[in-house]
Amino acid sequence: MAFASVAEQVRAMGFRDDLTVHEIPAPGGLAPFALALAGEVRPETDDGVSAYGTGRFILLNDPEEPAAWNGPWRIVCFAQAPLETDIGTDPMLAEVAWSWLMEALSVRGAAHHSASGTATKTLSRGFGTLAAEGDGAQIELRASWSPDGDLTAHVEAWAELTCMLAGLPPGSEGIAVLGSRRNPRG
Repeated sequence: MAFASVAEQVRAMGFRDDLTVHEIPAPGGLAPFALALAGEVRPETDDGVSAYGTGRFILLNDPEEPAAWNGPWRIVCFAQAPLETDIGTDPMLAEVAWSWLMEALSVRGAAHHSASGTATKTLSRGFGTLAAEGDGAQIELRASWSPDGDLTAHVEAWAELTCMLAGLPPGSEGIAVLGSRRNPRG
């Protein structure tokens, strides 16, 4: 499938109401063809900044099929969200974040191979003039894989993952987020 055709399909996609997605400049030098998207979960300001979570999706195409990709296409994604501190200390958090990506791909029928990535949990504590901000936690997932079949299913899976990390499971559009789960420190 030609990159231009796939890029047109991705640009025409619609997303759930609580995820704002827009195209951003793709990083150069990774492949001859690239398309990048940014997503913000329930952005609360006019500049699109979200206190809930963000994500990036990059679709790469190299007709020469790099050996590490095992094919002409590669997807690179990033998703992060702040957490309650007690959730951030869960020893299984990284494994859960990775499993959510695999589940999102599976549910969308987004066949893939050659997956790799990292899940990073961060705990922070402010000191001095930042002490009043308190403790913070964040989960960040960086992953890449080679897609098979319908490439838009992979974009849908990334969007679902970004919302899940932010605490919004599938079907939760329009439901209020309760409590002070989000700490702006991240």
